[in-house]
Amino acid sequence: MTSNTAQTPATAQESTLTDSGQAEPAEDAKEGTHRSRQPWSARRIPAALAALVIAAGGGMLLFDVSRVRAGAHAAAWRSSLARELTTRPLDDVWVLTGAAVAAALGLLLLFLALTPGLRHQLPLNAPAGQAQMRAALDRDAAALLLRDAALRVPGISRARVRVRRHRIKARADTRFRDAVEVKNELATALTHERDQLALGRPPRLAIRLRQK
Repeated sequence: MTSNTAQTPATAQESTLTDSGQAEPAEDAKEGTHRSRQPWSARRIPAALAALVIAAGGGMLLFDVSRVRAGAHAAAWRSSLARELTTRPLDDVWVLTGAAVAAALGLLLLFLALTPGLRHQLPLNAPAGQAQMRAALDRDAAALLLRDAALRVPGISRARVRVRRHRIKARADTRFRDAVEVKNELATALTHERDQLALGRPPRLAIRLRQK
């Protein structure tokens, strides 16, 4: 996720006026809409690498077994591997290291298989009756729209917005006007803009205002 910043010269002295404020999210889905699911990543690179490693290892083993069946001697690497596996104890450091690496790789593959990925995409609501329709919005684009909405609030001189799956963090600087009024208007503007994005699960707002 990327923070979008409106470049404005800052003064040497600045003080934090309020900590953070949160606005409750709107309803997950409005009437006449259908919540899109989180898009799943194809993960072509991890799948291709795993398939390549398995195919290479299986091909080498099958080729050596075929040679042995044809009357040739087993390859040196297979003989050495078989000798090491039969002579080394289970508590040997290399055996434990190899088991840990294999377990870590297995957990990684399970994680990739069971999680959707594409965490940089936010699912959008689809029209009712269009369950097959899938739409998503990039987090950077959402942050840019929200930042522009924040800068339209009178009194805001600088704004930064970060969009995550469950929370939108907005930080803004003000140089004039009452801070409470500015913060209330900022919360209203960001809430309105967030609802206009038609997100399937609108994140909560966390607003921090500083006076310079």
